[in-house]
Amino acid sequence: MVTAERGQLGLAAVNAAAQAGGLTPGLPLAEARALLPGLVTAPHEPEADARAIARLAAWCGRYSPWTAPCSTAEGEGRGPGGGAGILLDVSGCCHLFGGEATLLEDLQARLAAFGYAARVAMADTIGAAWAMARFAASPAHPCVVVMPGSQRAAIAALPPGALRLPDSVVEVMDRLGLRRIEDLYPLTSAVMTPRFGPLAARRLAQALGQEAEALSPRRPPPAHLVRQIFAEPISDAEDIARSLDALLPRLCRELALAGRGARRLDLTAYRCDGSLQSLSLGTSRASREARHLRRLFTERLAEIDPGFGIEVMTLAAGRSDPLGARQMSLPVAPQAGAPRTEPQREAGAPKESAKAGSSKTEAPAAPPPVPSGSAPAAAPDGAPDGAEDLPDLVDRLGSRLGLAAVRRPQPRESHLPERAFALAAVEETVSEKRGPEKTAPQDDEGWTRTPKAALRPLRLLPRPEPVQVVALLPDHPPAQFRWRRVLHEVVRAEGPERLLGEWWQIDPKLGDEPPRDYFRVEDRDGRRYWLYRSAGDWFLHGLFG
Repeated sequence: MVTAERGQLGLAAVNAAAQAGGLTPGLPLAEARALLPGLVTAPHEPEADARAIARLAAWCGRYSPWTAPCSTAEGEGRGPGGGAGILLDVSGCCHLFGGEATLLEDLQARLAAFGYAARVAMADTIGAAWAMARFAASPAHPCVVVMPGSQRAAIAALPPGALRLPDSVVEVMDRLGLRRIEDLYPLTSAVMTPRFGPLAARRLAQALGQEAEALSPRRPPPAHLVRQIFAEPISDAEDIARSLDALLPRLCRELALAGRGARRLDLTAYRCDGSLQSLSLGTSRASREARHLRRLFTERLAEIDPGFGIEVMTLAAGRSDPLGARQMSLPVAPQAGAPRTEPQREAGAPKESAKAGSSKTEAPAAPPPVPSGSAPAAAPDGAPDGAEDLPDLVDRLGSRLGLAAVRRPQPRESHLPERAFALAAVEETVSEKRGPEKTAPQDDEGWTRTPKAALRPLRLLPRPEPVQVVALLPDHPPAQFRWRRVLHEVVRAEGPERLLGEWWQIDPKLGDEPPRDYFRVEDRDGRRYWLYRSAGDWFLHGLFG
């Protein structure tokens, strides 16, 4: 691979055959052609390398969600010699693959099958694992496991370059006779910092576990994730559906123990060829009902292309909200003399016949009569009957169209009626101001804070329309008004209600809105209107009923 650096073409990376011929990264192209006249070159594309590294790091998520390129340069496809490394935090994951050594062997074998010359190492610290993978592992022994607590002895014989130090620092250490990492052990930080800089002392302390070093994953790992590893790759749609049916209850149980509900689910399928298939969907409110979430996946599960087979499937709650336990409704006792009814069945469940083997379909039993004076049936959380169906409908629409396409009015901080709400995506309408004691958002939480909400019209015009008004006095309510060429005689009027503009806005067009005096009026035909007076002019803004 050839790249231009400082106006000169040089080698960015070489393969094993070129390396055997004496070529090394950084060698000028002219010298490389002199050594190997038949050299075949190709331009180096760091952007393509960066995309390949990102895909490989995402594929490594089959072992652990904590994955990231080893350095920023390698993540950008500009690693030394064209090489690149990926860090994995497999804490708590090794037992899923049969232990540390088995996990490394499986990882190395799969990377080799993809065409990568990979060497892998595992240690307690990032620095020790980085050093062992690059300076201790070899093609004959590509997998190295450092036992817990033995990283000091494991890296002692390695050169100082294994500490991720710049070449200039390594050169200074070599001139001083410090050619092994164990030569740095007797030196304190006060001795190393003036001579080699603070990075050398910090890297040594990180490799030995004396200073913490955090792994920043390529994307925040989900707090709740379940995994299914298959003995043999699966490709049948029914097998994928059965795997999802097994993952969903496990994830819902984990969410229930944490007191949370899923707002976004991410299903990831790791294929045999090293590629991923992902499917994400959201909910309008926190949920951990496996049947409801499974119904959302039904229409989109066919989007997953198994390719040559799926080896691992993961299901994660990419976003979750607090969700406490909910009070379930109690069965209503039938009145004396009322016919006995069967218990309510779940949606889609078959009805059992009274006689075994009978295929006759019976009409559903009528609901028990409601005693006079009693309130209508309510949902489990106290909402009117049928209110529980609305979030399910929103979730199904969001599964088909995307939650960003399902919109609802959201209250805004404004006194002006036309600016008191805005259409926002359902997934963005959950109030972020609720305290930790509120386990579930209320859909009407914002509207209940609207002053005099019951006195607002049911229909608000897109923009106020001018009307001609006749009033007995300038400050009196209208006696009659003409709207759309029709004269209306007012028989009742209420008001005024003064609304001010958004005086807190920096934009003068919004902050200098003149005051409005609103009136609720009724004409002789019983129709009610919402009119206001502003700067001597009259406008009709809404209709009641």
